[in-house]
Amino acid sequence: MEHSYDVEEADFDERVVSASHRAPVVLDIGADWCAPCRVLTPLLEKLVKDYRGQFLLAKVDADENMRIAGRHKVRGFPTVIVYSKGEEIDRFHSARSEGFLRRFLHAAIDRHAGGTAAADAP
Repeated sequence: MEHSYDVEEADFDERVVSASHRAPVVLDIGADWCAPCRVLTPLLEKLVKDYRGQFLLAKVDADENMRIAGRHKVRGFPTVIVYSKGEEIDRFHSARSEGFLRRFLHAAIDRHAGGTAAADAP
């Protein structure tokens, strides 16, 4: 299964909400013109490879999918939202450091697993 993929309005429920029952889905909402997005997205893509399927990365181009951004009340780019078991469980906006992202991801994975995520997450 592909761990990083683009999402559009038509497949959002299947590729984000439904998929979040199997693993946490990190929803990266950004735009091509957004400089912080051009920093954050490649870092998230690196981390999804490092974590080898412990979470999925769903990328949304807000310019092409304004309803998704509106549905999530996005006020700035990038906005990152985690879905677990069909529900939003956490979010942040703006570019962040790799250390912050690893802590954020570990917390999301742990919460999805009911507090039993492996301590040796990458």
